[in-house]
Amino acid sequence: MSDLVVRHVQASDRILMERLWLLFRHDLSEFQGQLPRPDGSYRSEWLEKVLTGDPEWAGYLISLGEVPIGFCFMRALQQPVHVLNAFFMVRPARRHGYGLQAVQEVLSHHPGPCDVAFQGNNEKAVRFWQRVATETSGDVWTQEERPIRGNPDATPDLWISFKVSDGL
Repeated sequence: MSDLVVRHVQASDRILMERLWLLFRHDLSEFQGQLPRPDGSYRSEWLEKVLTGDPEWAGYLISLGEVPIGFCFMRALQQPVHVLNAFFMVRPARRHGYGLQAVQEVLSHHPGPCDVAFQGNNEKAVRFWQRVATETSGDVWTQEERPIRGNPDATPDLWISFKVSDGL
């Protein structure tokens, strides 16, 4: 896994990130039931915050050498609890350890309390994020359902909370 590269997203990555974003939102649609817009796109406010340099957000591009395989977004960077807001790996890169390694690299830049939300009906995501929490903070983490803000009729998200040490 020595070819794994995790670097900050730059404005010049816009086209690449828009393509990866579309794949990410399409994957999530299976669990959220969201259809694309009439033009085939999905909502992209989080992507725009990363691409425009919002100080509360940081985006990371994940690659194997020169080949992009995913991304990770952190938000609430100026808040007491950071939020790992979006994480995506293309399907052929899943289940090889790249995701865990990439998340650990991203988290090493954001020590302190951290939350991550995901869909509880996505069994693979549940297992992955529980493993991330355990690898990051042992058995000192919690998991709870929280309603989706602004959408009370939606299935609540699962949230895992843990602390990232300075020496991750």
